[in-house]
Amino acid sequence: MISLELDDRYSRQVLFPGIGAEGQRKLAMARVAVVGCGATGSALASLLSRSGVGTIRIVDRDYVEPSNLQRQSLFDEADARESLPKAIAASRKISSFNSQIVVEPQVADLTPSNIESLLKDVQLILDGTDNFETRYLINDFAAKFRLPWIYTAAVASYAITLNIIPGTTACLSCVFPTPPQGTFETCETAGILNSAVNLAASIAATEALKVLVGAEGKLRRTLLSFDLWSNERAEVVADHPRSECQVCGRQEFRYLAGEGRPHITLCGRNSVQIHERHRPVDFQEMIQRLKAHGSVRHNDFVLKFWREPYEMTLFPDGRAIIKGTTDTAVARSLYARYVGN
Repeated sequence: MISLELDDRYSRQVLFPGIGAEGQRKLAMARVAVVGCGATGSALASLLSRSGVGTIRIVDRDYVEPSNLQRQSLFDEADARESLPKAIAASRKISSFNSQIVVEPQVADLTPSNIESLLKDVQLILDGTDNFETRYLINDFAAKFRLPWIYTAAVASYAITLNIIPGTTACLSCVFPTPPQGTFETCETAGILNSAVNLAASIAATEALKVLVGAEGKLRRTLLSFDLWSNERAEVVADHPRSECQVCGRQEFRYLAGEGRPHITLCGRNSVQIHERHRPVDFQEMIQRLKAHGSVRHNDFVLKFWREPYEMTLFPDGRAIIKGTTDTAVARSLYARYVGN
């Protein structure tokens, strides 16, 4: 790595009193994880890599599609054409503009069984996910191992973020004791402005820098939300954990234990994800099996199979995303028919 004294890449950031040369050195030694590399996750990874955070692990289960390009800043049309996994595409793009840092792409769905191996050696976890199930899982893990994490979300014109420092601030379960019930807006139903994504990510990335350089006294201790279209802003105090909180107070980690976690999960975009992690797939063998039944294309990371009206994206670990249905029974039937029971 080029010495900070000789490299002016970060010179404007070092001039900022809150960072300085010592803060920049701390950033260079830092290890963070970005879980989910969609809209907010790709913006977070871009900002932190350009800031000189030394090691960034990107954990994401999905692949790049054309509809991502409106708001997901680390991807381009070539990535979408190749259906590259987002973690791989993000790693390549970051390496093209900052070869001084280390990016560790992990093409994986974060689950209770793999979360410790994926996150245990980082200093900070950043939320780029799109569902509360994974966020509560991160919250359990962070509370158990006393790791700070930053909740971040954006939908429509709305941005929201919360710093969570175990033992110091409220955790996600303190603020939201139960997951949202009923129907609520998603990017698929309400759309999203890329400016809302970038606002949420910019705020969260700045809070991350505070954590990493040791400026804990500057951390915001509220749940902050901002609607860019209506110009409405709200803050909810979250500066202390609740003693009766199931996670903070009682140290009960239901999500980490995997209670109630479905084997098959909906993942938006008229699609179903099927988890088959303990059955590695030989792509060459699978191509021979599938080509008589539809169109097949693959690269080193994913195999795509089309049989109208469905599209199946198969990963080397046996996980699949089946597009064209939200019926888990249909998805399971298709998986069993073409991949196996």
